[in-house]
Amino acid sequence: MQKLHIYQSLWGMELRSPHIPERSTEENFRMVAEAGFDGMCIDPTRDEIPKMRPLQKLFHEFDLGCMVNAFPNREDDMQPLLDFAKELDACMVNVISGVMPMVPEEAVPVVQRWIGEAGRTGMPLLFETHRDGLLNDMYFTLQLMDLVPEMRLCADLSHFVVDRELRAPVPERDREYITAILERSDCFQGRVASREQIQVAINFPQHQQWVEIFRGWWKHGIREWRRRSPADATLVFLCELGPPPYAITDAEQRELSDRWEESLQIRDWILEIWAELEAEG
Repeated sequence: MQKLHIYQSLWGMELRSPHIPERSTEENFRMVAEAGFDGMCIDPTRDEIPKMRPLQKLFHEFDLGCMVNAFPNREDDMQPLLDFAKELDACMVNVISGVMPMVPEEAVPVVQRWIGEAGRTGMPLLFETHRDGLLNDMYFTLQLMDLVPEMRLCADLSHFVVDRELRAPVPERDREYITAILERSDCFQGRVASREQIQVAINFPQHQQWVEIFRGWWKHGIREWRRRSPADATLVFLCELGPPPYAITDAEQRELSDRWEESLQIRDWILEIWAELEAEG
């Protein structure tokens, strides 16, 4: 039977507030585990691997799965990041690449090299749709998808909404582009954007049109994943609501909404979507 695992982002647990002290990393792990999440996602560069190794103890202590969002800034960075993910028994590595060729054709050897390294390491590798990274732009991504058919994606569609300033309702052309990306994606990330803002408060009335758009995208992407995946496959959905300045703040640097409660709400939406799709058969 196919399974759904929902992860929380360790970065998303940061407060970055002048009014509230940061929780310890152990407190964040405990909070995520007690809330019933299946795992935690970490975001290392190659240089940060040594200081993140102690997290292995917390993953074991709190019985949380590990997911790695890797930030390689040089072509040679990927293998150490893959090895580190293997040490932590990560379910996958999502790549947000600082290696950014100007044209898709020049990215092909980099992507193919990293896919090869991941295959030899035995680590699932996805390339994340993300601004200021290899897949910064939706058009670049669509072209690279054609050039490297074996490249699989992690869909964080908030970046493309802002990058392309997509309108709501989304025009048919852009709906087709997003559909193509969803159908190449094996992991999905939970954040709602508008064409002007990377992360909106999901309960504000002015944002409900975008909430419904994202929920529809997630449902389509999950349905297609279920259709093409083996009967024993596990889908990972990552709730990734970033701290300020991702989260919008007022003049006193207080966030306008409760990101933790929003993460729980997005988790519940995905559980509902999964149940609906199971009922469809």
